[in-house]
Amino acid sequence: MTGALAHRGPDDSGHWTDRDSGVGLGHRRLSILDLSPAGHQPMRSVGGRYEIVFNGEIYNHLDLRASLGAGAPPWRGHSDTETLLAAIEAWGIEAALKRCVGMFAFAIWDRQRRRLTLARDRTGEKPLYYGRQGKAFLFGSEIKALQAHPAFQAGIDRESLTLYLRFCYVPDPRSIFTGIHKLTPGTLLEVDEHGQHGEPVHYWSAEELISTSRSTMFSGTDAEAIDALERVLGDAVAAQMVADVPLGAFLSGGVDSSLIVALMQKRSSRPIRTFTIGFAEGAYDESPHAKAVAKHLGTDHTELIVTPEQTMQAIPRMPLIYDEPFGDSSQIPTFLVSELARQHVTVSLSGDAGDELFGGYNRYAFARYLWDSLSRVPGPLRSLIARGIRGRSPAAWTRTLDRVKPLIPKRWRAAQMGDKLHKLADFIGGTAEEVYHGLVSHWPRPGEIVVGAEEPLSRLQHLMAQPSDLVFEEKMMYWDLLTYLPSDILVKVDRAAMAVSLETRVPMLDHRVMEFAWTLPFHMRVRNGEGKWLMKQLLSRHVPRSLTDRPKTGFGIPIDVWLRGPLRDWAESLLDETRLRREGFLHAAPIREKWREHLNGSRNWAYYLWDVLMFQAWWEAQSTRQVAPAEEAGMRHVV
Repeated sequence: MTGALAHRGPDDSGHWTDRDSGVGLGHRRLSILDLSPAGHQPMRSVGGRYEIVFNGEIYNHLDLRASLGAGAPPWRGHSDTETLLAAIEAWGIEAALKRCVGMFAFAIWDRQRRRLTLARDRTGEKPLYYGRQGKAFLFGSEIKALQAHPAFQAGIDRESLTLYLRFCYVPDPRSIFTGIHKLTPGTLLEVDEHGQHGEPVHYWSAEELISTSRSTMFSGTDAEAIDALERVLGDAVAAQMVADVPLGAFLSGGVDSSLIVALMQKRSSRPIRTFTIGFAEGAYDESPHAKAVAKHLGTDHTELIVTPEQTMQAIPRMPLIYDEPFGDSSQIPTFLVSELARQHVTVSLSGDAGDELFGGYNRYAFARYLWDSLSRVPGPLRSLIARGIRGRSPAAWTRTLDRVKPLIPKRWRAAQMGDKLHKLADFIGGTAEEVYHGLVSHWPRPGEIVVGAEEPLSRLQHLMAQPSDLVFEEKMMYWDLLTYLPSDILVKVDRAAMAVSLETRVPMLDHRVMEFAWTLPFHMRVRNGEGKWLMKQLLSRHVPRSLTDRPKTGFGIPIDVWLRGPLRDWAESLLDETRLRREGFLHAAPIREKWREHLNGSRNWAYYLWDVLMFQAWWEAQSTRQVAPAEEAGMRHVV
């Protein structure tokens, strides 16, 4: 099982077993702090009560050591794992976690209570899967570790497959396998010596964070807010720059990554290492912007311009890197920039989460504009309009709208506008929540695509049903914080980086930064329709606005064009009608229809088709996986 995770920890490995209780712990180490044998895991507490395997970083562990004071045990080294063990032994697991600032997932065995506790960081930067298989309770950082255990026999969860087609990822706490779960961020799960457990318990929740923050709203001036953001984010950046190995940062040249790099460079006496990749396709190439920012800040910048051939060569690796089907195509450039960075550093900081905390996604402004417009129209009339839209083909709408495109505001212009208009018709008659749900959906009715399954309610729908006094944009930011961020963005970055043994850190997700962001009045995050307003004001202190002031673009690749060209044969083999029917997961007819329309150029179904292709490629990799023989396991609990 630990061998399956060698990429996450190539520097050291260790195992510990307690035959009396049937517990086994295994660990792979990527050495970041305390490179000596004193950082070896599994690690036992000085008092001998606890045994732990820990993945991640506790950024304030030196402060925790100071807080332990004279009551601290004699220190054997300077790793944060040792600090965490001492804090748990002194204060208990939950109390210690509430004092930690960091990203982590860990399993700890309590000899005294004969209990195993699993824990995951507040926002889900580090992964943790668990589930019972036969007599074994299994857990690990990636599903491939669980699959290496001889008791693993989980089948495909078809309800999870419908949610994957809806969102392009499997939302937590579900996984693609029946009976295997993701531990929800900010929770603890206690398991007894027989492998029995209840529901995860929150030690931190975003809902409580927002409630507390809203009761102490920031009341200062704009200038004071900019100063406050610089202090709290700067402190988070400084804490995450601590490492005993080379460190750098991803730099796209956008607001988020440029701000992180600017604050890093301000705190460094040497040029910070920065990394970006560019593409031959100009519309997808942000490398000139990154180079300009790097030059202004004086970083030691490395860029790689990748060809379409190099990018496509990475595609077959994606199903092996992502243990579940994952349809976010930006996984590919994320992997490529991680691979580039790992040639020079072991740790890289990123600018993720700025959009969720400070209102940066285009869909926030678009959903507000759309709902404000729709809400003025009576519901029955909206339903009539939706039927009218569906009465003309997307191609016909695209031809009509292309003729009047100069009259349409630039921010709403797009290719294949008829496709987007038809998508709008799917939720035009609904509530504000249904408008947002429609905007973040890929396949609008995935239950009709998956054989033998109905789509269950997702965590997002449960969140949307909760009463809230937040404004619409803030609701969307909250929903993204608890769904899209942990299940898509953080999964994408963690798996891509750890596949090449690179640790990534996200300063925006320091919970003190999050707390500050939610104390801000909405107009300090979004002003006059401009998202991330406060971040941009702070960035302008370090980087001229002319270098970063441009429309937001995704970290993408031209999937739509490649599917009609160099990827066509690969896609055709995965979408073969006979194959789809034989495998029995997906109805062939609607998929083949979209494939034909995409190939002839009448529709752009790239997102829909890529989701299916990534599932098909993932299933193909699963089907050829070499699984250990089903021998009886010698232990009941293994990580």
